[in-house]
Amino acid sequence: EDAKLLESITFEEMLELASLGAKILQIRSVEFAGKYKVPLRVLSTFEEGAGTLISLEEDTDMEDPAIAGIAFERDEAKLTVAGVPDVPGIAYNVIGPVSEAGIEVDVIVQNAAADGSNDITFTVKRSESDKTKVILDKLATSLKAKGVVLDKKVCKVSLVGVGMRSHAGIASRMFKALADENINIQIITTSEIKISVVIEEKYLELAVRALHSTFDLGDPDYEKDLEA
Repeated sequence: EDAKLLESITFEEMLELASLGAKILQIRSVEFAGKYKVPLRVLSTFEEGAGTLISLEEDTDMEDPAIAGIAFERDEAKLTVAGVPDVPGIAYNVIGPVSEAGIEVDVIVQNAAADGSNDITFTVKRSESDKTKVILDKLATSLKAKGVVLDKKVCKVSLVGVGMRSHAGIASRMFKALADENINIQIITTSEIKISVVIEEKYLELAVRALHSTFDLGDPDYEKDLEA
């Protein structure tokens, strides 16, 4: 509730936030505006103000904070194909049939064990998780898998900011904030301007609030505005 208004944000940041669950703007609208270099201004329906300008990175202040915002996605499910052989092509043999069924795969992690086996874990939309489980169960024998496990009680929390390119230690600060709240990270994925973690869904609000505080995303005048 104390989130502060951003004066500006880049197309790249907005695109990441929209795709990661922020739901502020439709992804395609940001893609088109960015492609044709058309600045966007997002205004409030309820009150007057300058809103937030979405523009090219070179048009923004280089001293902008490292983190532009936090996004989260509840509609996540995690599947693990356990104990498959650690051989070339095994990731394709697991993910390929899922993609061919029109199911979008999100975060993917592959862990090889010393005994030559492999666990492949990935996330999909929760609404498509049962369908994905059926596909993997049918493949389990041919994949020589020890089993397929589905977990629907997960969510994804992401930090986004072009400032990550020039600010070191963002990931460690994020992980420490979650550790301080005793929140276990199940999967981590990163890009140049994004860090996403998969955690238990019951910790979603706690995680977002902890990160919001850690990265100073609150409005310092929030309490004053309430008193006024």
